[in-house]
Amino acid sequence: MKGDRVEIVVDAGDTTRTYEVIASRAGRRVETAVRRGVVEVSEVTRNGTVVRTARFMATRVLALVEQPVPREADSERTA
Repeated sequence: MKGDRVEIVVDAGDTTRTYEVIASRAGRRVETAVRRGVVEVSEVTRNGTVVRTARFMATRVLALVEQPVPREADSERTA
């Protein structure tokens, strides 16, 4: 959903770097996957098309923080 974001903190030798992947438009979401020593964070459309992907070596990732946008409950929505 628009506004979902994932922060990735990576060890860059003598310092750390922070990267963000944000669902930039309505209907998009952010998905994470760990495959064969690589962390992938992708922005995906409703039908599953990948818009962009950030890849990091899993041994260098210090933190992976998913921050979803607060969703309204069905009873709180206005018609």
